[in-house]
Amino acid sequence: MKLYILCGVLFLAVLGYSPADANTVKFGSLCCGNPNNNKRGCDVKGCGYFGAPRNGKKGVKQKHGGLDIECEDGSTINAPFDVTLNGKSAPYGNSNAIDNGIKLNGEGLCFKLFYVKPDKYYGSLKKGEKIGTLLPMQKVYPGITSHVHVQMCDKSDPTKYF
Repeated sequence: MKLYILCGVLFLAVLGYSPADANTVKFGSLCCGNPNNNKRGCDVKGCGYFGAPRNGKKGVKQKHGGLDIECEDGSTINAPFDVTLNGKSAPYGNSNAIDNGIKLNGEGLCFKLFYVKPDKYYGSLKKGEKIGTLLPMQKVYPGITSHVHVQMCDKSDPTKYF
């Protein structure tokens, strides 16, 4: 019997099973003013879907590592479900006007939200409670569709959660 249990566990591990998959977790509204989590399409600065092409430093081709959810500069960012706040996560490390974000855990997921000024970096929040405020994207990227960037800690595609 123990062998069957061990084989079952190994089988699920090989398939990449996680508790989040079992529940088909869906993000609640992240941004006030966008209750349906509308995704950023393509604009003058690029596209907001996972894997969209990007030009990196020195012309090196890269891929967009997250999913962009439309949000106006200065809007409130809310917890999509009950979450634990696990510290700062800056996307660029250059201290520009939007170089801030936060790492979170909830519903079996680990993810980061970029371009957000959190009210606090540690603690817990219930679904719908304020995480912080969207930073001024238009100051750094004029003409871009302002958005909150959602990136999974394991670098997987977050689209299935929206």
